[in-house]
Formats: sequence, structure tokens, C-alpha cells
Amino acid sequence: MAAAGQQEHTIADRFRDQVVVVTGAAGGIGSAIITRAAREGAHVVAADRVPDGAEKVAGFLGPDAPEWLYVDADLSVEAGARDLVDRALQRFGRLDVMVNNAGGGIIKPFLDHTPETMRETVDRNLWTTVYCSRSVVAPMRTAGYGRIVNVGADSVRNGLYEHAMYNAAKGGVHALTTGMAREFAADGITVNTVAPTGTETPFTLSRPPEAVGRFEKTRRLIPLGRFAKSAEVASAVLYLASREASFITGQVVSVNGGSTML
Repeated sequence: MAAAGQQEHTIADRFRDQVVVVTGAAGGIGSAIITRAAREGAHVVAADRVPDGAEKVAGFLGPDAPEWLYVDADLSVEAGARDLVDRALQRFGRLDVMVNNAGGGIIKPFLDHTPETMRETVDRNLWTTVYCSRSVVAPMRTAGYGRIVNVGADSVRNGLYEHAMYNAAKGGVHALTTGMAREFAADGITVNTVAPTGTETPFTLSRPPEAVGRFEKTRRLIPLGRFAKSAEVASAVLYLASREASFITGQVVSVNGGSTML
């Protein structure tokens, strides 16, 4: 029970008055994260670069969501990440949580990659996380509080077929997590990664012919026999983003149906 004069936050409002920034927010896992964060009271700052991104985010959040902001920015360059953080601070005056969800790999056999596709894979997944994380540390340090949650990949651990280049980028995200967690722990900032296995998104549910074989190889690695639902990944992300996870930092938490263990 909360002490006299204190407010007790339940799971229904655990992000009340907090500002939660989510990259890659206009679809897939990102849309599940912002939908739940807003339901739990967050002011969402949703970043993406897709056509009609603001309209898509509005559809996910609905008319009753707390005040929110959409930002179209290229987060693979430092100026784009700084603009995202600056606009969040200008609108809301604070920034409590950064969820680095933007990514998406160009999945193909390693020798089929070109310098351009390799660079794009690293840009989408690693550099977006690096630049956004660097941009939020200063305001979080000033506040003495912050949560950085990255979306990594279980394929880094299981060596999934045709994922070598994607794993190189996401493996960098996992490594960044531990380094930042130790460096900024004394500032009240925790840094963790959620590493999903194959996840039900509009892309995977569409079953494109060129990817069906790869999806089946992934599914066979999962003891629970199915892909994750986006909401299941979002649940883990938002737990680590909450005050409840105050003693968890530097961890890579798999949401993977058992495809890797321990």
C-alpha cells in the first residue's frame, strides 16, 4: 500500500505523465509498443519514416490517448536522432523512456549482399540505436532517471539461417547495451535489450513466397511451435521501460518461445 500522500501506480497507469519515445513506431512491434504505452498513460513520441506514418500512428493510438507526437526523421544519422529528442523535449519538457525499435534487416545469404545492402542493414539497426541512445543520455542524466530499451534479435544467439549480416548489426546492439548499462548506471539510467524470435507482423503474416522457407526454418527452432505475437514482445519491452524494472540493467531478455535457453 502506498504511504500517505503518495500515489500508487497500477499497471493501468504505470507510465502516467511519462514521455515514451518509440522508433519504428508505425507498424509491427513498434505499433504494439505505442498502443500499450498510451493505454498505460504515456505521452508517446512515435518516430518512423513510412508513408502516412502520422495517420497510422493515430489509428493505433485512438482518440482517447494522452497527447502524443509523430516525428518523421532519418535516425541513421546523428542530426535526425537529435531532432527527434529535441522535438520531444520541446513538446513535453521531459523524456523518460527511449525504445530503440527501428530496424528491419535485408535478409539474404551473406555472399549475396552488396556493399549497399550491408551498409543499409547496419544503418537501420545499429546506427539508429547508437545515435538515439547518445541523444537521450544528456536529458536523462539531468533528470537522474531514464530507461533505454533496445530491440535486438534472438538470431544473434542461434545463428539463424541467412542472418549473418543482420546478426552483425543486432549483435552490435546487444554489445552496446552492456557497455552503456555499466557506464550510466550511476546516473539512474538503465539499458536493456529485448531479443525476439520470429514475430507476427504484417510482413510475416503476409507470407511472401521468397520468405516462406526461412520462416519455416525459424519456426522449427521454437519449442512452443509458433512465432511471437507483437503484443508479447511489447509486454517485455514495457516492463523493462517501467519503474518496476529498477534493478535490471545490462540484460538481453529473449522473447523466443524457447528457441534459445539460458
